[in-house]
Amino acid sequence: MGSLSFEASGAARTAVEVHIGTLVADKVASRIAAKDRTLWGPAAESEAAIRLGWVEAAEVSRPLVGQILQLRDELRADGVSRIVLAGMGGSSLAPEVIANTAGVELTVLDSTDPEQVAAALVERLDETALVVSSKSGSTVETDSQRRIFEQAFTAAGLDAASRIIVVTDPGSPMDQASREAGYRAVFNADPNVGGRYSALTAFGLVPTGLAGVDIEALLDDAEEAAEILADDAPENIGLALGAVLGGTSPLRDKVVIIDEGSGIVGFADWAEQLVAESTGKSGTGLLPVVANAGDPETSWNEPDVLLVRLCSPTAELQSVESGANQVVVSGSLGSQLLLWEYATVVAGRLLGINPFDQPDVEAAKVAARGLLEARPETQAPAFTDGAVQVIADAQLLDGAETLEEALRTLLRTLAPNGYLSVQAYLDRFGQAELAGLRPQLAKLAHRPVTFGWGPRFLHSTGQFHKGGPAVGSYLQITADSATDLQVPDRPFSLGQLITAQAAGDAQVLADHGRPVVRLHLTDRRAGTRQLGETVARLGGKG
Repeated sequence: MGSLSFEASGAARTAVEVHIGTLVADKVASRIAAKDRTLWGPAAESEAAIRLGWVEAAEVSRPLVGQILQLRDELRADGVSRIVLAGMGGSSLAPEVIANTAGVELTVLDSTDPEQVAAALVERLDETALVVSSKSGSTVETDSQRRIFEQAFTAAGLDAASRIIVVTDPGSPMDQASREAGYRAVFNADPNVGGRYSALTAFGLVPTGLAGVDIEALLDDAEEAAEILADDAPENIGLALGAVLGGTSPLRDKVVIIDEGSGIVGFADWAEQLVAESTGKSGTGLLPVVANAGDPETSWNEPDVLLVRLCSPTAELQSVESGANQVVVSGSLGSQLLLWEYATVVAGRLLGINPFDQPDVEAAKVAARGLLEARPETQAPAFTDGAVQVIADAQLLDGAETLEEALRTLLRTLAPNGYLSVQAYLDRFGQAELAGLRPQLAKLAHRPVTFGWGPRFLHSTGQFHKGGPAVGSYLQITADSATDLQVPDRPFSLGQLITAQAAGDAQVLADHGRPVVRLHLTDRRAGTRQLGETVARLGGKG
């Protein structure tokens, strides 16, 4: 099937055999391509009617290519060699994958951590242009980043308006305000595409095209795949992958994704937000677990775990192990983006949910806004161990008095079908080593562990945490910062914002009855080191 290949075994193969005939008979593939809003039931029709533009994104986006390349050349002539993207969720994850896969520099600013934003500000500001991506402009993270950069451009003696490019929906508040502000360019995306399905729209193309990616080749790739994925045939890989994701019985809802030389950098991170936010609702859903080859989850045969292996499209497809519950998928970037979008909505049909809404994402935003406005006293730590304050409900801690004991106590809350979510509200570049805790904790817990950088995960797996099965336990990591940035014309700083976001999400999780332990590092370096040593010590004790 073009540049796409697929093979399944075990429960995954059975799911294909069970569902593929019905999916073909019901003409699901061609109906998706025709933007049939009835595929997900009456309750989803109104949302589906305005969210299926992605199926023709490769074709609809063609006129943008010339405009983007012309602006790229103009910026280069002005001495701009660095593109910074302010965006969250699908607006930032897809561009990061596209740019990294092409080997092109793109600074993705998807954080409110003061240290991460400050680091982006000091690097070659005189050579920088900022792309601000938001469907409406109301996303607090993106709005804050824009304000900070605009102020920095002006303070450096640069014409701020000439350095800001906006991607938004036509007629949005941001569309109007940006044109009135005289920003360098305003690109309108198809309003009938949700953020997490927007990889092949202006949201994915503008920042990457300006950075130097061959976006026309990306669209060529996707357009070729579109014809194949719309075909009502048993060989349709989009239907097969959708059947695997949403049709195992019992449902293998922990989807462990590993990259085995796919050539697509960071694809699993993009797929994670697409699948989790699309399916995690109504008490069901799929939780992607981004892992590496050899990590604990890859060798388990747990009844709720499915393994997805991403391989190179140029290599001969590896055969899956007989009896293993896994799939092997290969394909070029454009085709894979569209494949996973098709498969996700097919899985949504099988799960009986609306794959286009995100009803639980707003709860954490509301809680964060309330905490920003009220500015209550921060919750006192239950105890302090070295450079780590432990904050949690006393009943949950059950007498724990050390960091090691608190971690053991949290791990004991995991159900036989549970998962642990580690959420680090820190600089994902400056403290990347924290992600190394994930496989260590998985080995300790013998349950799947996800790792998310806050606040960006709130726009992806955050939906699953509240709307999916109530089997998660949550480890938050926050920290003091020696750096803070005031948000211009707003009554809060980034430090206050990220603190409110972490506390707000913890509050909503606790309100849902989920166990949450927060580790606050009073010193980032010492606390990170202490946490790593403690987890290693726990592993040594078994």
